Amino acid sequence: MTVVDLAQPVHPGVPTSPNHPGYRHSLLRRHGDAVRVDGTSGANDLLVMGTHTATHLDALAHISHDGLLHGGVPAARAQTGGRFLDHGVHTVDPIVTTGYLLDVPAVLGVERLEPGHAVTVAELSQALGDRRPAPGAGLLVRTGWGQLWDAPAAFLDHDGGVPGPDEEAVAWLASHRPCVVGSDTTAFEHIPAGAGHARLPGHRILLVENGIPILEMLNLEQLSGATTEAFTLVAAPLRLVGATGSPLRPIALLH
Repeated sequence: MTVVDLAQPVHPGVPTSPNHPGYRHSLLRRHGDAVRVDGTSGANDLLVMGTHTATHLDALAHISHDGLLHGGVPAARAQTGGRFLDHGVHTVDPIVTTGYLLDVPAVLGVERLEPGHAVTVAELSQALGDRRPAPGAGLLVRTGWGQLWDAPAAFLDHDGGVPGPDEEAVAWLASHRPCVVGSDTTAFEHIPAGAGHARLPGHRILLVENGIPILEMLNLEQLSGATTEAFTLVAAPLRLVGATGSPLRPIALLH
């Protein structure tokens, strides 16, 4: 069995969506600040980050449409008290399922997709090939954008846009009834040039209309080319009661 890490490294310089806080790390207690009688010393840290920073899962509470969350839950009622007891990330069970990589650059014969490339149903269908995911599978869409993780301005690329499934393609993914979808970009779906995150129809389709959580900012580079078969996808968000998302470290198990 081969274990493939699907998480990006986290440090203060990571690309961060303009809608979310970034990452801060402080060493609060250093070795030598206090030394025990036996000569040992301890160090500890403080981490400050948004729940949608770096590799993370979007819970159903993350997006509402016309004031409603998934299943018709009023968002105003659900967020009363400052925590989403309905559809918070604590309601997402650990994910252990059959995963499928839809490697769009591979089928198009490119290293990575161009900025603002709208991934179509035809491209996703070609990437899936003759594999037939059962309901409850995990569908991961590779754009090659993970190659830009250490170049935050290029990764976010407001002016050029970010590749991802267009609205029709997101609906096609949802029609397969996966338990989760994911990609290697900041917002999963297609971001047109200059548009930023002003409109996210894919999030509405997945989170509000179909109740499907989203994995974002995955590292799919090692997984690409490692297998064209199904694998076991493991992803466990933190049990952050009432939060709209959670950092996580997903893995793929290749058999």
